[in-house]
Amino acid sequence: MLRYLPFLLVLAVWIYAFIDVLNTPEKDVRHLPKVVWVIIVLLFGEVLLGPVAWFATGKVRHAPGASGGAGRSRGRTRWVAPDDNPEFLKSLKDEDPDDDGKKRDKGTEG
Repeated sequence: MLRYLPFLLVLAVWIYAFIDVLNTPEKDVRHLPKVVWVIIVLLFGEVLLGPVAWFATGKVRHAPGASGGAGRSRGRTRWVAPDDNPEFLKSLKDEDPDDDGKKRDKGTEG
């Protein structure tokens, strides 16, 4: 059973690269047309040259933290940590827990 593992791993990478090429929008494909990338992945997938070339150079990769402006990238909202979100920090400044404006020392209250 263990002797089939390399073949199954190559097959899994091959299938994953093929599906990734098909699902990638045309505007995110680099260097060659999408149809050529499909052919390269199919022809050279058995020796992993096609999938490795696709993963290395064929697709535009975006950094995980890159949000593309106001927290939106390609129509999807991305999660932003509260301490990195300027709108959240502004809302904290707008809130005033003491309505009268006095600051009290909580240690001397009794």
